Amino acid sequence: MADVSVALIGAGGFAGVHARRLNEIPECEVVGVQDIVPNRAQQFADRWFAESPHKPTAFSDMKQMIEQKRPTAVVISTPHTLHFEHISLALEAGCHVLVEKPMVTNSEHAREIMRRAEEKSRIVCIGYNTPCTPALARLRHIIAEHELGPLQAASGWLSQDWKNLTMGTWRQDPGLSGGGQMYDSGAHLFNSLVWAVDEEPESVFAIADNSGTDVDINGVVTVRFRSGALANVMICGNCAVDGSGLDFCFEDGHVAIDGWGGGWIRIQKRGSHEPDDYGLGEPSNPDRNFIRSILGEEEPKTSPRHGLLQSLLMDAIYESAKTGQVAKVTKV
Repeated sequence: MADVSVALIGAGGFAGVHARRLNEIPECEVVGVQDIVPNRAQQFADRWFAESPHKPTAFSDMKQMIEQKRPTAVVISTPHTLHFEHISLALEAGCHVLVEKPMVTNSEHAREIMRRAEEKSRIVCIGYNTPCTPALARLRHIIAEHELGPLQAASGWLSQDWKNLTMGTWRQDPGLSGGGQMYDSGAHLFNSLVWAVDEEPESVFAIADNSGTDVDINGVVTVRFRSGALANVMICGNCAVDGSGLDFCFEDGHVAIDGWGGGWIRIQKRGSHEPDDYGLGEPSNPDRNFIRSILGEEEPKTSPRHGLLQSLLMDAIYESAKTGQVAKVTKV
């Protein structure tokens, strides 16, 4: 028996990536897979664990799986608005939790998850890739230590053919997604921003365009953080070309970084004409960090606090887009 037993909640979408990563970690074993779609959990187990000596059991009911298998941890890959219920059930059962982004879809739920995780002394991590990369860790250190002076402003953009790729799926159903492109792929860029800056937004102004759908497809967001630093982010979900960028301006320098995947970073200091391509180490991933955190070998790269910071930002974005006014953000 492995040191950490894991159950998968949700067998669609990104769950296959989690399965592949978990298969590469010898200290853990996937003991159960659950999905409400008939036969999907069994098909998932057959596909991703065909070579496993102990193939996970397929379930259609989450509670039944947890009661029977009593896993150490769960990995949640379900539609966004279901995350709060699924995290709550897992914590109540005493499980550690890795949940796909976003953690939850409103800040009150985020506060409740923070409280429950602390009460149960359980780890809750969010499935963002960039916090597990050396590039974002370097940027966060630069900001926290004022290595280039105080942060003045940041600017980011993301483009994707999201509208067409997600047509007819739950991602364009606001009852399941909680929002559109800004809450889905755009969440990666917003998370990289708030994780690196690591402070609460103070106020937000946003404009969103649904492009004839039920959710936001394009959006422009301006943020003021409590330190006074400014940020502007453009998210486009109706573009044939995928791409992203994230730049940070300091009193004494500039940082450009891969805000989507954390694959590279370029640092330019006052008086230097050439940027410093920071030598990157080996990146980790959310699943590996999660399991090693449970084993006490690493610190979690993400936490319910990071989920709350992003929820505060997203609540304000959608409030501002709806009202046409600047939204003030409640303090943590």
